Amino acid sequence: MQLNTIQAAPGAKHSKRRVGRGIGSGLGKTCGRGHKGQKSRAGGFHKVGFEGGQMPLQRRLPKRGFVSLTRNDTVEVRLGDLDSLPVSSIDLLALKQAGIVRAGALGAKVFLCGEITRAVALQGLLVTKGARAAIEAAGGSIAE
Repeated sequence: MQLNTIQAAPGAKHSKRRVGRGIGSGLGKTCGRGHKGQKSRAGGFHKVGFEGGQMPLQRRLPKRGFVSLTRNDTVEVRLGDLDSLPVSSIDLLALKQAGIVRAGALGAKVFLCGEITRAVALQGLLVTKGARAAIEAAGGSIAE
C-alpha cells in the first residue's frame, strides 16, 4: 500500500447537497425546510432534544435507579500495599500519610491482591473475606 493510492471506500463520500437551485433539483424554493416555523428560519434551532415546546422525551420518561453521592468516598487498597508500610498499626490516617489513599477519602477497603508476609493490626478499615483470611494467617488482627 502506498499513501498516494489510498482512497475512500465506494459510497463513503457523498456530493454536497445543493439547495436553492430550482424546482427540478427537488430542493428549490424552501430548500427542504418546509413552510414557516422556527426550524425553517436561519439561526432558528434549539438545543438537542427540543421538541417544539412539547415535553421532551428525556423528561417524559421516569427516573430509574439510585446514584449514591458518596460512591467515591471509599477507596480500594491492595493487600500487597500494606506489606510495604513501615508501621504495624494501620488506619486510614496512616494510609493517607503513606500516599496510598487520596486525602479526600472517607474510608478504605482492603482487598486480596498480592500477599502479606508480616503481622499488621488494622483499625477502622473495611476488609474483604479473602484479605481477612490472609491477614489473620500472617498473624495480624482486624479491629472494626
